[in-house]
Amino acid sequence: MSSHPFDVLTPDAIIDAVEAAGFVSDARLLALNSYENRVYQVGIEDETPVIVKFYRPGRWTEDQLREEHSFSEELVDAEIPVVAPIISENGETVHRWGELLYTLFPRRGGHAPEFDNLDNLLVLGRTLGRIHAIGATKPFSYRPRLEGQAIIDESRNLLPENFIPAELKTAYVTLLDDLERELAPKIAQMESGAGIRIHGDCHGGNILWRDDTANFVDLDDCMTAPAIQDLWMFLSGEPHEQEIQLGEVIAGYEEFFEFDPKELHWIETLRTLRIIRYAAWLARRWDDPAFPKAFPWFNSERYWSDHILELREQFSRLQEPVLRLL
Repeated sequence: MSSHPFDVLTPDAIIDAVEAAGFVSDARLLALNSYENRVYQVGIEDETPVIVKFYRPGRWTEDQLREEHSFSEELVDAEIPVVAPIISENGETVHRWGELLYTLFPRRGGHAPEFDNLDNLLVLGRTLGRIHAIGATKPFSYRPRLEGQAIIDESRNLLPENFIPAELKTAYVTLLDDLERELAPKIAQMESGAGIRIHGDCHGGNILWRDDTANFVDLDDCMTAPAIQDLWMFLSGEPHEQEIQLGEVIAGYEEFFEFDPKELHWIETLRTLRIIRYAAWLARRWDDPAFPKAFPWFNSERYWSDHILELREQFSRLQEPVLRLL
């Protein structure tokens, strides 16, 4: 049976790693929901528990992780509600346990925001406006840029030979070719701009709502990209509903940072790329034993039929009028 780098994370190893970073654990341990990395809540003697994140080997360099953490610290220094790493006595946020890099975070309570609440969307827009105002002050040196063509290429290279049922392979490859032609001009427009430092993955699971405050967590995917990449995931429903939601988000956002309306043209492009990327992500991680257990439907005919249908519907949305700011 093949081993995986995360197999070393026994309860004793996790506690030892936390104590090596300067804490004394009371041995309480709770695994949290995470597949890309491994994340645990660890009890600390006479103190609030901490969160420890072990990073997937080979995904980020130490320079990239430190740059992510530095960005988080900039935001906290500006009194923006972001959960930043715990800084050790020697000024470090990135630690090593064997072959694994890891970081400790303070525990922060809360729940996912209600995106159908317009008041919440206003708050989310304000918070992201503040984040982006800081993000625009200087560039990243090590973190990646959003690259749409690379997402399409990865999907084409990973999926057809190993995961898609033979009877659906032609339909998928043909559809991906059609999407690539449709997306190419918008990807070129997006990538022609300078971009700014952004959170990169603003779905509800990365926002803890508490006391009418949106606490942003997990900047693991922070990158250089257009601002709209952090905004479009708040939108759902029919176009007219999304326009109302968008109006609230941008109203709050522009209290702190100017929004460029041309980025509205890229919403459906980014939505399409996320759908494509998700399937490729599952394929890329399939050698991790946690993935077949958590996503047993991934290489089923039903999943791929539904996925192709979703992409066809998305292709139709790419032909529809761009959302308006009301």
